[in-house]
Amino acid sequence: MHDVRCPIVELRQYTLHPGQRDVLIRLFDREFIESQEAAGMTVLGQFRDLDDPDRFVWLRGFDDMTRRAEALGRFYGGPIWKTHREQANSTMIDSDDVLLLRPVTARAGFPPPAVRPPAGETTSAPSLVLATVYHGEGLFDQTFAEFFDGRMRPVLTEAGATPLAWLQSEHAANSFPALPVRTGENAFVWFARFADERQLAEHLDFLDRSDRWRETVLPTLSATLTRTPQRLRLTPTTRSVLR
Repeated sequence: MHDVRCPIVELRQYTLHPGQRDVLIRLFDREFIESQEAAGMTVLGQFRDLDDPDRFVWLRGFDDMTRRAEALGRFYGGPIWKTHREQANSTMIDSDDVLLLRPVTARAGFPPPAVRPPAGETTSAPSLVLATVYHGEGLFDQTFAEFFDGRMRPVLTEAGATPLAWLQSEHAANSFPALPVRTGENAFVWFARFADERQLAEHLDFLDRSDRWRETVLPTLSATLTRTPQRLRLTPTTRSVLR
């Protein structure tokens, strides 16, 4: 069993004022990547939501809950955030939609990162990331983890969406209360990467037509979930390492 990269992950969805997403992204990619990582966290990826022009989605990881508190304290108490927080906050309507997650197994976390494009990079990748969020009544237990790994993953892979990482809610107390997270949530989130929007559309169409998906996956999955899954179609920013 290998070490899990980023055993604690935040999935952060921000609702922004109209027209402000690119303003925040330019600021984020210029000022908030290296400065956060210097404070002791990992910026896993940052994205535009393809279906909502006013949503910014990003992921950051931590070694554990204690070091999460330490890293966040260093960053939000440090000079970079103090200098730019007013500009950043002015773009946002809400920044509290945050799921605190952990990899389901030792091999379910995010893979080692690609090389991050340098500051000032202007070329965007055509790739997309699909984040699928499931919500359950109770905890996603070992039985569901085995169902996802043994039954769902093969069908998803057949449909062109090899899961990149799959995570579930971390129920430890929020170790940095100054930044709220969604509590009482039982979430399971899996991520896949696609070359472009067409490949993603082909994957979704394949699932819609798949007898194997309808007959061997959907009955168990539907019985587990309490609401319609959220699908986030995400386009990486120019400096996102998850691309």
